[in-house]
Amino acid sequence: MYTSRVPKEANNMLPKPPEWGNVSPAVFESEVVPLYKPAVFRGLVRDWPAVHRNAESVASLLEYLLTLDSEQAVYTVVGDPSINGRFFYDEQFQGVNYGIVGAALRSTIEHLVRARKLPKPPAIAVQAANVNDALPGFTAENPLPLLGSESEPTFWLGNRAVVAPHFDVKDNIACVVTGRRRFTLFPPEQIHNLYLGPILDAPGGVPISTVDIRNPDLERFPRYAQALESAMQVELEPGDAIYIPAPWWHAVESLDSINLLVNYWFAGVSSSGISPKASLLHSIMGLRGLPDAQRSAWGHFFNYYLFDGTDATEHWPSGVLDVVTQMSPQQKASLIQFLSESLKN
Repeated sequence: MYTSRVPKEANNMLPKPPEWGNVSPAVFESEVVPLYKPAVFRGLVRDWPAVHRNAESVASLLEYLLTLDSEQAVYTVVGDPSINGRFFYDEQFQGVNYGIVGAALRSTIEHLVRARKLPKPPAIAVQAANVNDALPGFTAENPLPLLGSESEPTFWLGNRAVVAPHFDVKDNIACVVTGRRRFTLFPPEQIHNLYLGPILDAPGGVPISTVDIRNPDLERFPRYAQALESAMQVELEPGDAIYIPAPWWHAVESLDSINLLVNYWFAGVSSSGISPKASLLHSIMGLRGLPDAQRSAWGHFFNYYLFDGTDATEHWPSGVLDVVTQMSPQQKASLIQFLSESLKN
């Protein structure tokens, strides 16, 4: 019988990202990154003291975190039990369906422990808290072998929840410390089939899919079936890690009553220092309201300079300094000033 809902078992049939074992920093840079696909590293951080404490018990891990606690307030979100752990837009898509607080880590941990006993607990999550600020000493004791010290980690601590498909501006390595995490991944080109919500009021600051991945409604979102054809899915255990290149789409489900993930964002931004997301928003503002023909015409310029592989400098003398080659410090400063003034006007 036809159904407009995707059977839950369909997600379990999705292919997994490739798995790599014993990856060195050199192999990561020379073999994994150039593939531009998510990759799973089983047991990458199994030797972390935090993972060992979790193997003893979740209580032992939480005790370990509190010994490092700087007592700084951390960004924490709390949702009513009715949202069923789905951090999302509000009903009018003009905000979010959860509250935001700056809470002491000790207080959040106490709430998480109490919530484990509730039949319908609220959704609680510390999101993207800076590890070095909130848990000084953690990074030194729990180093990531694949990256240098220039990438500062963040941590995510909460109970059962789902974060809708979204993208990161930078590349990401995410390491599971406690609880299981399920990642559902889509290539960037599936943006057309994910039914994105508003950009400016999006949870987490980037547009997210409005499809509930746990119970997709194909009558309302028929193209999501095409997205699933390109999707991958994997479940990670404590000690495992996943590499997600920017801007691959990924949904993240926290599957246990207490979950901790530490992630590292790196690369993904050009030498100009300007975020691709900022460039996208600027372009949307500048081009969205133009007549179709004119907007299409500008598309040729974007393709020529950025996307179709054209060498725009092949007929130039060598050594020309320009925005499409390499700018001098003076040129860069002048261009940034021009862009800043254009935004003000």
